Amino acid sequence: MEQPPRCQFTVIFFIIISLSLGLISFILCVAAEMKRNKEEDIRWNGKLCYLPSSKAFGLGIAALVSFFLAQIIGNFILLKYSCSRGKSKSQYKMPPIAKVLLLISWVSFGIATILLVVATSMNRRQAYRVGWLNGECYIVKGGTYAGSAILVLVAVGSGNGSAFSTIKSTQPNKDKKIHKQIGVIL
Repeated sequence: MEQPPRCQFTVIFFIIISLSLGLISFILCVAAEMKRNKEEDIRWNGKLCYLPSSKAFGLGIAALVSFFLAQIIGNFILLKYSCSRGKSKSQYKMPPIAKVLLLISWVSFGIATILLVVATSMNRRQAYRVGWLNGECYIVKGGTYAGSAILVLVAVGSGNGSAFSTIKSTQPNKDKKIHKQIGVIL
């Protein structure tokens, strides 16, 4: 059975949305890397430190939100086509490449999320005596947001690649035709 064109358009639409959100998250991570707090932003009064909030805090939150949405949409497409209504679970087997890509996607998603959450929380205002942890001020190390940006691309790309490979494997093969044998075997 062939899928109706409307379903194929919907899948392509969702893949484009997921990739767009991933690209937005990538751009926001790069912008946060440029706007993060630097060492010269620390104010020190001899015993205590103070670090003002930076624009990287808002950019990091926006990057996290768009990254979560991209991952949810990409996995929705994968689940929709790996557990489709027309196929029973006993007949359908997810291709090995889709499984590998899905694993890469989720590992990258987990690491990127941890990096983004920690780096974003460090770019919030760190007041005197409060700091980020135990009254001490911390600065995001250079390259943390850039590393997160690369992991965002890996996660979104491999998640959508997994969904795409699953969709391709569920479509019927039009080139192969089975002809009925006519004749009598003696």
